[in-house]
Amino acid sequence: MNYRRLGRAGMKVSTVSLGAWTTYGGSVQDKKLITDIVAKAFEKGVNFFDNADAYARGAGETFMGEVFADLEIPRHQLVLSTKVFWPMSDGVNDRGLSRKHVLESIDLSLERLQSDYVDIYFAHRYDPETPMDEIVEVFSDVVRSGRAHYWGTSEWTAAQIAEAHTLATANGLVAPVTEQPQYSLLYRERVEDEILPVTEPKGMGLVVWSPLAMGMLTGKYDDGVPEGSRFAANDGFRERFFTDENVARVKALEPIANDLGITRAQLALAWVLRQSGVSSVITGATKVAQIEETVAAAEVVLDDAALERIDAALA
Repeated sequence: MNYRRLGRAGMKVSTVSLGAWTTYGGSVQDKKLITDIVAKAFEKGVNFFDNADAYARGAGETFMGEVFADLEIPRHQLVLSTKVFWPMSDGVNDRGLSRKHVLESIDLSLERLQSDYVDIYFAHRYDPETPMDEIVEVFSDVVRSGRAHYWGTSEWTAAQIAEAHTLATANGLVAPVTEQPQYSLLYRERVEDEILPVTEPKGMGLVVWSPLAMGMLTGKYDDGVPEGSRFAANDGFRERFFTDENVARVKALEPIANDLGITRAQLALAWVLRQSGVSSVITGATKVAQIEETVAAAEVVLDDAALERIDAALA
């Protein structure tokens, strides 16, 4: 495993990390299986585990909290993150980034995670109903209270990220150190053209989600949508990525991966990690074998010739 600083921050995260989205507490309810996956990830050097209160309405955090307690991994060896924004009930204030909701939510998340603090607390989306100064101030307060070490944004626009960072530095508040955007071989323009030009100069590191395009880049959909797969269960994911053009692109990546002696999943992750502004790729796993495959991507370095072949295959 390799480790990178979270942008300019001193804390280091594993370049391949494990997230709970759509899986733990959702599609995967078997606590022993989750324990085995997390244990294997940690054994292979993963130290960064990503979560959110909205993942299965808190069940993702609960499962992870129980698993870490059972495994008795020393807390200082882990980098844990969680997020706040999406509704957690029908309550009118149980959503968004108001001071009330953020301060109430961090305590509930910590309780579910069985931890006194998280390392990163994300604003899961931008909240147009809460003033930016209120958002920046409350996340600063969460950090200064010790309930989080850093805070970040997720799926914010470049302008929103820049405004938050500028407001914080100009007013003696804590600035965000990371952004969590979607980024993959099949979804690259937004990050490369809009986000990185803002985050890199400000010293913010990206921890990206869906680096395998919901599994499309693994090759599992070369011959259609298998029963029981993520695309079979989610129309939105399937419509976003399962196109004839993308199938052709993913198939064209196979000989490149074969020549390098790696899988297409490892190729896709290594491609994302070629960006110096990316600190970590957040992967999911529903089987131990999957995390064993993805962590190996941390050691893959793509040379210029390989990158040129990848660009040609996608063109």
